[in-house]
Amino acid sequence: MENERQRRAERKPADEFVEKLVKLNRTSKTVKGGRRMAFSALTVVGDQKGRIGYGFGKANDVTEAIRKSIDRAKANLSRVPLKNGTIPHEIIGKYKSSSVLLKPACPGTGVIAGGAVRAVMDAAGVTDVISKSQGSRTSVNVVRATFDAVSKLMNAREVAQSRGKTLKEMWG
Repeated sequence: MENERQRRAERKPADEFVEKLVKLNRTSKTVKGGRRMAFSALTVVGDQKGRIGYGFGKANDVTEAIRKSIDRAKANLSRVPLKNGTIPHEIIGKYKSSSVLLKPACPGTGVIAGGAVRAVMDAAGVTDVISKSQGSRTSVNVVRATFDAVSKLMNAREVAQSRGKTLKEMWG
């Protein structure tokens, strides 16, 4: 019996994702008996190796809202091309009235970003990046604009392949 449990524990990988709570919001609805509270949570998950996702969950309990958002984030994963701890090139992401500018930075610079963008970059494993958030400062919109920017990032291999060249011809 004990050996079987050990084998199951060995087969099941440890949760490799870093979970970051970006925003927790409480809303209330007035009913006949008083106020009824509800919660919404925005989370970002990532493996700090280039895979990230975000999720939004609502529930009447804080822990349930966070659990729902984490489950949705894990189902909504995407890849970030990384180059020496930073992003390969400058990019602007937009969502509704939010826009996020991401710029690569030299090693040692760190993550220079606001709350929502910092959570996304930390979860992705980006160690050096400069960002500027403009327009709407709503956390959900900023996170979605950051994901738009990340989805537009091009990998050096893919660019070289699309141009019919080798990586060495592109970068010298």
